[in-house]
Amino acid sequence: MSVEDIQQAVERILQDKPLASIQWFVLSQSWLGKSYSEMAEASGYRNNYIKEVGSELWQDLSVALGKRVTKKNLHLALNKYLQNEIGDRENQSQHQFSEESSLEISPDFFSASKIEFPSGPVPLSSPFYINRPPLEELVCNEILHPGCLIRIKAPRKMGKSSLLNRMIAYAREQGYQIVYLDFQEADQDVFACLDKFLRWFCVNVSRQLNLLPSLDDFWDTEMGSKVSCKIYFEAYLLQYIDHSPVVLALNEVHRVFEHPNIAQDFLPMLRFWHEQGKQNQIWQKLRMVVVHTTEIYIPLNLNQSPFNVGITITLPPFTLNQIQNLALCYGLHSAADSEGAKRLVPLQTMVGGHPYLVSLALYHLCQEEMTLEVLLETASTPVGIYSQHLRELLNLLQKEPELMSAMQQVIATDEKVELNAIAAYKLESMGLVQLNGNQAHTMCELYRLYFSQQLGKHSGC
Repeated sequence: MSVEDIQQAVERILQDKPLASIQWFVLSQSWLGKSYSEMAEASGYRNNYIKEVGSELWQDLSVALGKRVTKKNLHLALNKYLQNEIGDRENQSQHQFSEESSLEISPDFFSASKIEFPSGPVPLSSPFYINRPPLEELVCNEILHPGCLIRIKAPRKMGKSSLLNRMIAYAREQGYQIVYLDFQEADQDVFACLDKFLRWFCVNVSRQLNLLPSLDDFWDTEMGSKVSCKIYFEAYLLQYIDHSPVVLALNEVHRVFEHPNIAQDFLPMLRFWHEQGKQNQIWQKLRMVVVHTTEIYIPLNLNQSPFNVGITITLPPFTLNQIQNLALCYGLHSAADSEGAKRLVPLQTMVGGHPYLVSLALYHLCQEEMTLEVLLETASTPVGIYSQHLRELLNLLQKEPELMSAMQQVIATDEKVELNAIAAYKLESMGLVQLNGNQAHTMCELYRLYFSQQLGKHSGC
């Protein structure tokens, strides 16, 4: 088939979604077997931007065809479409763009029973990952800079780990070595003191770099743990690896925040390493990524904290357009046009565009268990789809009376409420509130409805 034939086929597949000129360029060059690097050189665009355009294009085609489309299987996917699906294309189109008021799942999409329940990070190969431009491009650009420090922050279940995993995959494509530490995996006694924590830290990094831990050769109690840790990295870890950069990805760093005796030394240490990368070539090998829920509440000198240097990536909630794209990924093709998007507005209002809560709703809708109207009516009740999620949040609040009281203040008014710094931090970490400084308001209507009822019972109102 010629490139012109392919363009016409893609126009029919995507129906109402015209492609931009750069998308047509990536499509035609991919069909001709060109690499992203060759496309970037020919077009003048950056390589990672071309990859981002391609990724979104393959996702759109995956949604429209109901099967995963990649650059590698493009020939196979489009040939099969032309052979098997052109005959009933008009009937499929009529069904997909139904004008009925409810959201319907396309019977030609992959079986709803095979769709995994939303839980944990979105797998790299999943079509259910929704890009939030320009975040993906920003992190992939920044990780290329020697000695960089990237901070990714957002409340729980907003997609931090999913974004981190994609950045790591991109770094691996560049030939970088990866060290990934999740502080949630550390035993409580690791945080007993700074020396024990930094030894645990160094041992884990060593093993992931396939180097035997050799702490005793570099650790000097008279110089202190921080200096010993620096020497261990500088004279051993970064010295004995090859010339490829090392990405040090630190996930769930808020666990460290809960131990001020550790955080007040460890976090400034990361900043110092980042600053070393500006002048010391061996430290330029190290690229650090720090992922945590929200701002720290421990008292740190701003000139020592690592969080006023480097680049900060804050994950926003989904926009209506992103919710619409995710609905299409779930096979809810009646959401494809402008009327379908309008029908998703109440869902966006109910959950505030929270990625996990949106995904959970669309999962249940694609299973055809209920209509969107019923889902929204029962959302904050014990029989709603969010009941387990809401109970977990309530249990966390009930364990800390100060947080319970703070949340009661927030839901008692439509105005923003001034909270103390620690309560504000913890409520935002749980994803319950949005903050402007220490002024808080409820993150979404779902939480306002549920906690108005539950905390009212708790206080005896």
